[in-house]
Order: sequence, then structure tokens, then C-alpha cells
Amino acid sequence: MGDSKNRGQENQEKVNQFNLDDLTELNEHKTKITYLKGENIFKQGAFAPYVIYVVKGLIKVYLQTGYDKQINISLARTGDFLAFSSIFGENIHTYSTLALKDSEICMIEKESLKQVLINNPQFALEITSKNYKNESHLFEIIKNISYKQMRGKLASSLLYLSQDDYLKEDIFLFLTRQDIADFASISTESAIKFLKEMEKEKVLKLKGKNIEILDIKKLESISKNG
Repeated sequence: MGDSKNRGQENQEKVNQFNLDDLTELNEHKTKITYLKGENIFKQGAFAPYVIYVVKGLIKVYLQTGYDKQINISLARTGDFLAFSSIFGENIHTYSTLALKDSEICMIEKESLKQVLINNPQFALEITSKNYKNESHLFEIIKNISYKQMRGKLASSLLYLSQDDYLKEDIFLFLTRQDIADFASISTESAIKFLKEMEKEKVLKLKGKNIEILDIKKLESISKNG
């Protein structure tokens, strides 16, 4: 039973991680670059000449909403694409990205990847599926900002960050309290206050930067009801 479950997880990981080296059409049209922790990969509003594939690493995706204000919208990890909309004529980056840890990315010429998608329907379907999940998450962010109270916003952000894929990355060790607040679109002070409240309520446990979710059902209830 356990072996079967492990094989299922391994197969799912293979589906979620595209091996670009197997796509010979791209070999002459891609360039690998390493970004160190804290480096910007691209900035919102800049020209978008390439599609970005995350070979390995962890990357924060955010919107700059003011001079010193931002909303964190997602995290990209191994196997994810960034600036994918540039294939369809979006010539300007609509968000910014920053490496949360040393990351290796692959810059791919847009027209080359577009042709690969046309020639490889299964590959295109897998990428479309991943981007659909990202789109669903964007709708959740809009709902959080528009309707939820601050505790609900924070709970929703913690649920997003506590997905198995991110926990495998020890995600909270790479995020500051301000980062978490920016995912919830609340102030850093409010995030710290509510985290301490949730710890007293035994919803979660704080240990340094790490956050361990103890009661996922209660966190879901807070997310829903505020």
C-alpha cells in the first residue's frame, strides 16, 4: 500500500516537472542563468522578451502597487513557468519576481516555445493545467482583498503557503513576516498580532521563522468566516 502511494507521488512529480532537455526543439533557443537569493529576476513593467522556466529554486511573484507597497500573489518552484502570457502577445511583464533562494532559471525564446506547444499537444495540455491552477489562485486573492476581514485574509494566505509542495521546500524559513503580510494584503503589525492570536488558539505553532499548522480545519474556518 505504502509503495503504491509513493509510486503515485513520484509519477505526479514527474507530471508536474517538465524536462526541457527532452524537447530537442528548444535546445538551441534557451539559456540557463543562476540568480542568487534576493536578486530580482524581472520587474513589473519591463520588456518581456522571453518565457522563464524554473529549473530549480523558489521564486516570489508579486505586484508592485505603490512606491513601497506590494501584494505577493504566488510562489514559483521547480517546473513552473513565468511570463508565460508573453507567448500570446503580452510584451510587458505584468508582475515582478524575486529569488527567495539561489535559483536556476531557463530563458526560452517565445516563438520557439510557441511552436513546441503546437507540435506537442500533451506538453501544452500539462502547461495549460498548471496555469489554470494559477488563475484560480488569483481569483481567491481578489476575493480575499474584496470581502474578507484581516484574520480571514491571513488564514487564506497560510493555507496557500501550507500546501504540501511548499512545505517540502520549508517555505516559511524563506519568508519574512512582511512577506506573509504581503500575501494577505495586511500590515506586518497585523500579521504578527494575528499569528500570535492563532498560536494561543492552538491553530498553529510559531518557532522562529517557521510556522507549523496544528489545526487545518480551524484555519479553514477562520479563512471562511474571518
